[in-house]
Amino acid sequence: MKRVLAVAMAATLALGAAACGSDSEAGGSGDDANKKITIGYMAWDEAIAVSYLWQNILTEKGYEVELKNLEAGLVYGGLANGDIDLFLDSWQPLTHASYMERYGDKLEKLGSWYDGASLSIAVPSYVQDVNSLEDLADKAGTFNGEIVGIEPGAGLTKATQEEVIPQYGLDGKMRLKTSSTPAMLAALDGAIKAERPIVVTLWHPHWAYAKYDLKDLTDPKGTLGQAEQIHNLGRLGFGDDFPEVTAMLNKFKLDSDQLATLEDLMFNTHKGDEEKAVEEWLKANPDYLQTLS
Repeated sequence: MKRVLAVAMAATLALGAAACGSDSEAGGSGDDANKKITIGYMAWDEAIAVSYLWQNILTEKGYEVELKNLEAGLVYGGLANGDIDLFLDSWQPLTHASYMERYGDKLEKLGSWYDGASLSIAVPSYVQDVNSLEDLADKAGTFNGEIVGIEPGAGLTKATQEEVIPQYGLDGKMRLKTSSTPAMLAALDGAIKAERPIVVTLWHPHWAYAKYDLKDLTDPKGTLGQAEQIHNLGRLGFGDDFPEVTAMLNKFKLDSDQLATLEDLMFNTHKGDEEKAVEEWLKANPDYLQTLS
């Protein structure tokens, strides 16, 4: 009987110790799991730029940051199921309205960082007699019947396919060629170098407007919506798990000039080396980090 009691007591103590150890690992600021953050982003240039910016900021504060490049729908789905912790490029209230309707109650809003974001369809300024989306139907042959677009899952793609093309009578005259943002920009660059006509889906803010002489086609029917805000979103529980980061995100702001210089460094000066671009931008803006504290 004494041996049985001794074994039982030992087992109880062992379970208690294990439970204490488990509690210690699950909570507390020293837990490695509590320092891991996954940022999802789509291949829009401002999304890439701010995601790498925050990877730098959080890494310097001791967090382990993983970036995942996915289409917008997969980013929202990942946030909703907890596979992704943070998303920094939610366009509201229009562009990502369908995603917010589907997933909004499973997400945490963590502030907005940019006002005045807008969707656009643009041509190089040397393209004459095309100044409005209303002009495209009669000028479809000028562009080989093609609007060069971006990712199939993008809100801009949805707006162009479901609103612009039918409302401006472009069905059967112009098709939207979806591919990727880099492919669209490469096509734009090549056309401008050869001074060929091209029409592309674009948006503000974007560094292309600083690099190239472009004109947005007016949208008298309002098919692309009005100015929007770019928001930060987290998975449910993000604020409780990362209060320090949440406080910083709620203070996060970038104006058009700041974003343009960051994007220029990332996509032109240091193309392919996003980390170096961020480091150089932070050196050139030494007081910026103080705005987050």
